[in-house]
Amino acid sequence: MAPTLVFDLETVPDVAGLRRLWSMPDSVSDADVAQAAFDRRREKTGHEFLPLHLQRVVAVGCLFRDGETVRVRCLGTEQDDEARLIGDFFRIIERYTPTLVSWNGSGFDLPVLHYRSLVHGIQAPRYWDLGDDDRDFRYNNYISRYHSRHTDLMDLLALYNARSSAPLDELARLCGFPGKLGMDGSQVWPAYRDGRLAEIRAYCETDVANTWLMYCRFQLMRGVFSREQFDRETALLRDTLAAHPGEHWREYLAAWPMTDNR
Repeated sequence: MAPTLVFDLETVPDVAGLRRLWSMPDSVSDADVAQAAFDRRREKTGHEFLPLHLQRVVAVGCLFRDGETVRVRCLGTEQDDEARLIGDFFRIIERYTPTLVSWNGSGFDLPVLHYRSLVHGIQAPRYWDLGDDDRDFRYNNYISRYHSRHTDLMDLLALYNARSSAPLDELARLCGFPGKLGMDGSQVWPAYRDGRLAEIRAYCETDVANTWLMYCRFQLMRGVFSREQFDRETALLRDTLAAHPGEHWREYLAAWPMTDNR
């Protein structure tokens, strides 16, 4: 199997960036800076979701499927800064040129990575290649919407119509997979403020596991996977997670019944 990289981000408000943009002194707490940003955003748009360039990456969850193995983890450590996490992500692409798989990666994760890479001056020549360095990338690259080096499952299944998109959690559970456990995106900022980065990283890891299972189901639906290959892929993930430490994986497996979801 060609290398496949399933990815997901968790982000928090870029408090340092907001202070710079609004000339806010350090005496204003991080919580108050973020709340001011939420208030301004809600007044302007009716919701608190901040613009993507003001989202700071605190976790990059990855599932890497290559050869006979599947690996699931968040990049780096809890001590690594945003630039290191983003740089590690693009180094994987530089080394392996994997097929990227995401759920709403075109609408959120990749634009966030683009903006934050600009902020930090991170180089990613393989990712940005449109055929100048590798002729094959002229017709299949990571950037063009309808090329296959990146599959945004949410966007594709909705036929590129945002009004038709489905949430990963609900669709995964409808297919018999665990879905989200214990946290959702709205809880990341409060958890981060409470110092629960390990919990955020665990949540991010389970999201990429859900996305991979949905991708396997998609490959079965479109005839790329046979039923036997689909069963092998799900069994490989189940066995791999059973050997991983972490309470979140025990909870995840407990929520994933051994049934044949045809």
